[in-house]
Amino acid sequence: MNLALTDEELAFRDEMRTFFTTQIPAEIRERYARGEEVGKEGFIESQRILNANGLATPHWPVEWGGRDWTPVQKHIWLDELQLASVPEPLAFNTSMVGPVIAAFGSQEQKEKFLPPTANLDIWWCQGFSEPEAGSDLASLKTRAVRDGDDYVLNGQKTWTTLAQHADWIFVLARTNPDAPKKQAGISFILVDMKTPGVTVRPIKLIDGGYEVNEIFFEDVRVPAENLVGEENQGWSYAKFLLGNERTGVTRLGFSKVRLAQAKERAAEISVGEGTLLDDPLFAARIAELENEIIALELTQLRVVASSADGKPNPASSLLKLRGSELQQATLELLTDVAGPDSLPFAAGDGISSPLWAQRTTPTYLNYRKVSIYSGSSEVQRSIIASSILGL
Repeated sequence: MNLALTDEELAFRDEMRTFFTTQIPAEIRERYARGEEVGKEGFIESQRILNANGLATPHWPVEWGGRDWTPVQKHIWLDELQLASVPEPLAFNTSMVGPVIAAFGSQEQKEKFLPPTANLDIWWCQGFSEPEAGSDLASLKTRAVRDGDDYVLNGQKTWTTLAQHADWIFVLARTNPDAPKKQAGISFILVDMKTPGVTVRPIKLIDGGYEVNEIFFEDVRVPAENLVGEENQGWSYAKFLLGNERTGVTRLGFSKVRLAQAKERAAEISVGEGTLLDDPLFAARIAELENEIIALELTQLRVVASSADGKPNPASSLLKLRGSELQQATLELLTDVAGPDSLPFAAGDGISSPLWAQRTTPTYLNYRKVSIYSGSSEVQRSIIASSILGL
């Protein structure tokens, strides 16, 4: 297989690179590259610029703002976006609920939700996981009982990312508790976060940040018109959504940027008669990561090329597994480069530790999550074993 980009694809790559590095405000990109908070406003500003230029939802149907791109073009778009340190379009909107509504929603739902979802006029969050239904999502207990023209929701969701910013939440709820299989009897329902009975409670994370939440539903009345697709078919829609969620989770562009930062910082640190970058053991560690990134990138291109028929490729589990590991490895490297300067955080002017170094430890801790979300590494290994190796 020829994995080199064609002349047309190289021109497309240059077009994307130029746009991302000139049209998205440098302040947003620089803060994002340093691992600093860009805030809700920064995400919205960035996504609205992308959407105005047809670059927020290229994988959506063309009639709803998508682009008729090849899989390779979509790969280039995402890679260049990450390399430019542009905040990625909010996944809950563009890779999760948007495609579900476009594929299974009513015409009224498409017209009402898709344009503001693409433009981030609506900020969505994901109501899937529960205290006793994480990896075993089909065991969820949140109930939705039909009462006239409404559903009445009761239950709890947890690990709900960025729910503190959200306007709406898409919820998996059990509408038929007597279904013969636990995967059956689940529906996909859209809920306005301002509805009476919805309570958001923050969860403090290991990095000290506030990113995820618990959400409680107490007799929440939701119009039945907010049911997506058919009642009791939510599990099928959830599988469709998770397939979209796992697209692009390799995040090689992110890993490349962090590796480049580590090399740049290492070149500024004196070791013996040279710099840390000249140290043989450190240089070997850099070379190993660079080679692994190249190998994974070639694998990703093969997977992208083979996905032209639109069917899922089990090799995507390899991308998720190794992509997660490389994100964590590059962040660990950057933290090691920072050394003792990585220990303080938000210490203010009273300490000499540079801000970039102070950000490394909380970012490293936060990214323990990447080997858990979108299918944990254990789940991916099981898929690889059964679907690829035939074990």
